[in-house]
Amino acid sequence: MDVPSSTINSGDTAWVLISTALVLFMTIPGLSLLYAGLVRAKNALTVFMQCFAITAVVSVLWILVGYSLAFDRTGMVEGQTGLLSFIGGLGRICLSGLTPESVHANAPTIPETVYCCFQMTFAIITPALIISAFVERVKFATVLIFTVLWSLVVYVPIVHMVWSGPGGFLWGTLDYAGGCAVEINSGVSGLVAALFVGRRHGYPHQPILPHSIALAVVGGGMLWVGWFGFNAGSAVAANAAAGLAMLNTHLAAAVATCAWMAIEWFRFGKASALGAVTGSLAGLVVITPAAGFVSPLGATVLALTATGCCYIGCTWLKKKGGYDDALDVFGVHGIAGLVGTLLLGIFGVKSFGGTVDATAGAQFAQQAKAVLVTVLWAGGGTALCCLVAKALTGMRVEERAELAGLDLHQHGEVAYSIEERV
Repeated sequence: MDVPSSTINSGDTAWVLISTALVLFMTIPGLSLLYAGLVRAKNALTVFMQCFAITAVVSVLWILVGYSLAFDRTGMVEGQTGLLSFIGGLGRICLSGLTPESVHANAPTIPETVYCCFQMTFAIITPALIISAFVERVKFATVLIFTVLWSLVVYVPIVHMVWSGPGGFLWGTLDYAGGCAVEINSGVSGLVAALFVGRRHGYPHQPILPHSIALAVVGGGMLWVGWFGFNAGSAVAANAAAGLAMLNTHLAAAVATCAWMAIEWFRFGKASALGAVTGSLAGLVVITPAAGFVSPLGATVLALTATGCCYIGCTWLKKKGGYDDALDVFGVHGIAGLVGTLLLGIFGVKSFGGTVDATAGAQFAQQAKAVLVTVLWAGGGTALCCLVAKALTGMRVEERAELAGLDLHQHGEVAYSIEERV
């Protein structure tokens, strides 16, 4: 805010408008299809419904209070500590004061209405990622209440600390498009929620298999395309940084896909479609905080590192820990987000081919601080949200409802005929 509206550029505005649509496309239908394909047929409609409802609920919440608490900088002073270092002001409650001509200091060449909407799509997809950790066993009412609570208690403060501008507690952290705010945040929160809810009935002793890998592959492909808006759009301008972010995003996804297929080929003698999709996601996640800061070589290193770490996280670590992170939000988003955010402190600086004027040691320390704060805030805040949601709704469905399927029990509908349900 406090930037003259004469700075608005039509080309930048057009690009961010397109990026906003691409990021929304990531949740509905991209994430919906991916997750619906990975659960059993009796719960597919539930996942679609949860993603759709989260999109609507978070949109309303963002307009009412979320945007203001995340990005209103009224009273913030660089270097000054206090409440405003952790949460925004009330100057944009119900979008008060926002006009077609107003702009935000973070995006001075586009209308603030566009910036608000672009950031809204990030606020939508982040809690939608979390539901993948506890699918097939939680009440629909619980999902809605948890989403509202989590958005306000966890998401908004992390966004404000990292992205609001000078004066934010984590300002100075390199986070191009959401390594802390989206990926680590959702991954850690998903793990905590999965531990709180408990395992699905029969897990891990009985096989719980996806009902449609084909749907998952389609959803994964949509995410890959939509991620260009996610990362390149975060330049909030049609400029060189957006071009670098787009190149790095595609390269990281491609490298990680090849690496995951190679690992499976080496271990099992064949590569799986689900493995290829998982690999692409690992690459897309790890490059998210780094997209506009690292060189293509740096993006390749990040992608290879994340692939190895995520593969271990989705197999050995998950089995060793015994937790039921159903669709691996921690194994992919949490771990790759950690890898990308930390390694960005090295590969993002100019001495390692990046674009940032800083020393690797100092920047790595700042990245590590941001990771620690995000992990602690997300973990503690999610536990609190789970406690409140459980007190209000009971959280988990009864065992007979879980066995019958949440489509019928929670919504009175089924996505597939009874004969096809698994």
